Amino acid sequence: MPVFENLDQARAYFEDDRFALENGIAIDELSPNGAVCSLCIEDRHRNAEGGVMGGAIFTLVDLAFAVAANNVHRPTVAQQVSMNFLSGTRGKRLVARARCRKDGRSSCVYNVDVSDDLGRDIAQATVTGFKLN
Repeated sequence: MPVFENLDQARAYFEDDRFALENGIAIDELSPNGAVCSLCIEDRHRNAEGGVMGGAIFTLVDLAFAVAANNVHRPTVAQQVSMNFLSGTRGKRLVARARCRKDGRSSCVYNVDVSDDLGRDIAQATVTGFKLN
């Protein structure tokens, strides 16, 4: 059974996740098995080569995981993250889709796929979460 009653309640809970939100990441969707977050790419998200900074993509993945995992069991934190950067983005927006693969007693595993608004696969992450309670 989900912890958040609706998307607005999830957004209110994560208002204090200032790094993600102040960098433009939005919580777009919430379901019992996952979450979707997005980032409209701005100049501040780019690296010296003009690509999107890996840290910006990682932060998007981290928030998508946090929203999804904390909707099932709060509090849950990332314990280990394995991430592959697949392609550079050509779009103007990134979307991270987190879905639960395993929900255990004290840990969980989520896959988070990042694509751009052109449908290009940008990154893929596997996140192991630790349930604090």
